[in-house]
Amino acid sequence: MRLQGCGTALVTPFRTDQSIDEMALRQLVEWQVQSGIGFLVPCGTTGETPTLTKEEWLRVIDITIEAAAGRVPIVAGATSNATAEAVEKACEVAKRKGVDAILTASPYYNKPTQEGQYQHFKAIAEAVDKPLVLYNVPGRTSANIEPATLGRLAKISNIIAVKEASGNISQIAEVFNYVPDTFLVFSGDDAITLPVISLGGVGIISVASNEIPKEMSELTNAALKGDWQKARTIHRKFLPLMQANFIESNPMPVKAVLAMMGRIEEVYRLPMLPMKSDTRTKLQKIAADAGILQSVSAVSDW
Repeated sequence: MRLQGCGTALVTPFRTDQSIDEMALRQLVEWQVQSGIGFLVPCGTTGETPTLTKEEWLRVIDITIEAAAGRVPIVAGATSNATAEAVEKACEVAKRKGVDAILTASPYYNKPTQEGQYQHFKAIAEAVDKPLVLYNVPGRTSANIEPATLGRLAKISNIIAVKEASGNISQIAEVFNYVPDTFLVFSGDDAITLPVISLGGVGIISVASNEIPKEMSELTNAALKGDWQKARTIHRKFLPLMQANFIESNPMPVKAVLAMMGRIEEVYRLPMLPMKSDTRTKLQKIAADAGILQSVSAVSDW
């Protein structure tokens, strides 16, 4: 398995009674696969994973595996700020035959040192026989994986990739000076997919591909093939949507757009809330201008 291209950080659809909407999740996965997505990432930040019980977290992963039916790789999220719990969660996920790799983020809230992060990820890697994708998102965790630390971690055989969501292009550029050519660097921000690929990245783990899986896949694949004109054209068209997905905290905007598209019910779990009316109005206009509010008809059995 070689991960590449656009992977979707899947939302977790809920029903109005707060239960997981299993049918909507299966239909979302089917649409993603039919739209040409490269791989799927259930139970990341976009999946509101901190609000899921252990049983729900594993159920979302299992449904994704079942619905994807081996057609695309599955990179399942397993994160905790307690190393022992992170190890336990990674081991749970690693038991699942359909999981191809595990996404695990830096410990949040604790603010560990670089050595603390190294030991944390090393402990997870040593406990499982599945590949690990590290997730650097200091804006949410308050812990930045520095390039030199990532270089050390890349020497561990089953640490194969990073989702780099620091938003710091200079730092991401430096990463490539520390890791081997075989190490995979994914953008963690839709808006900087193209610069990350131009530096040597292999794709994006995307929020926007929940809404536009075909277009984000085409953008990413065009860039990977060196067709920068096509990649830039798609990027410029959908950049306002990529940015609007963070007009309020992710995944509130992306779930709102998916609800506007008729693909899920707009239901969140606290502390996530429905969007404010003024930002919702802006978001709806941007989504309409992008042409996606009328595009629900064709790809699956809706």
